[in-house]
Amino acid sequence: MDYLQLWQELEPAHWARAAFSMAVVALLVPLTLPLARRWGLLDIPGGRKDHASPIPVTGGAVILFAVVAGFFIFEPNWNLRVATFLVGALGLVVVGQLDDKYDLRWTWRIGAQALAALALYFLAGVQASNLQDVFGFTGANIGLLALPFTVFVVVGIINALNMADGVDGLAGSLALVSLMLFTCFALYAGDMNLAVRLLSLAAAVVGFLIWNSRLPWQPRARVFLGNGGSMLLGFIIAWAALRLTQNPAHPVSPVLAPYTLALPLIDCVVLMVRRYRRGASPFKADRNHMHHLLLDAGYRPFMVVLLMAGGSLVLGIAAAVAVKTGVYRPVLVGCFFMLLGSWYLFTRNRDVAVARLRRLRGGGEAPQAALRAAQEAGER
Repeated sequence: MDYLQLWQELEPAHWARAAFSMAVVALLVPLTLPLARRWGLLDIPGGRKDHASPIPVTGGAVILFAVVAGFFIFEPNWNLRVATFLVGALGLVVVGQLDDKYDLRWTWRIGAQALAALALYFLAGVQASNLQDVFGFTGANIGLLALPFTVFVVVGIINALNMADGVDGLAGSLALVSLMLFTCFALYAGDMNLAVRLLSLAAAVVGFLIWNSRLPWQPRARVFLGNGGSMLLGFIIAWAALRLTQNPAHPVSPVLAPYTLALPLIDCVVLMVRRYRRGASPFKADRNHMHHLLLDAGYRPFMVVLLMAGGSLVLGIAAAVAVKTGVYRPVLVGCFFMLLGSWYLFTRNRDVAVARLRRLRGGGEAPQAALRAAQEAGER
């Protein structure tokens, strides 16, 4: 079945729920900005943070409000799975907002993420246990390893997106790409209920991006996701990935999941490995992320978002087409690791990597031009 035809199965009520989510976020974000300033929920410039003035970090809280309101209005009869998902999302946003305000130790963030993953596993029955055809044969159940692997998947996806939240509109755009791909996969799998929920979540992200992106009438973001928001979106993507790829009744291969968020996942793994080899904490912030290298090579913030979100979209579509046309699944797994290894080698020497990216851009601008692009990014 053609993916375009699948979208025709959505009814007006489904689109109404998506429009509701987008409108709620788009309308509430500017109303919450004075509250954020009053409560000190701001991202303060300094250190690696080069944005010009303190920016509210309440975008994630507004998205969560729209999600909860949508469930109350359109799905008032909750089951344990939905309740677990919403409580886990609320807990992550609360911890993230506290981290934004008080700069908590990274162990608190990881602990909250692990607890949310455990809740999905034990209460919602959402877990990574069936790898299906990842290794070339069906029904590969990992048994007792399912619990630690589920926690690994949830924590990994959350932190990959969190680490990508460094340029206006970037994390939200990456999340939007992933959610839209999963919406297509859900439609293809015949899970209309999940598809409508994911479409509604994607619409909420669009409402946020209206205020978080650089637009002709908006030179800089007016609100950030905050750590609570990036953890929320990572949690939603992890939930969608597990719900769709771990049900034997759904024809969605687990190999597709990492391709929907390919570039931030690759960047996250490479950085953590490199930090570990240096003897540093894997969660220690630095300026070696993919978006930092692009900025230092002179790419403007809008182009960084376009390249990274567009790259993840292309890789996600390519993987979906490959699966649909019968490509041997382990080949796709191998391709993903080849991409990971290639980026590791490409960034082995930071200065050389930046110089190569600058040449790919077709420019030989002086370092001052690259510095200007980085300063314009409003990094955080």
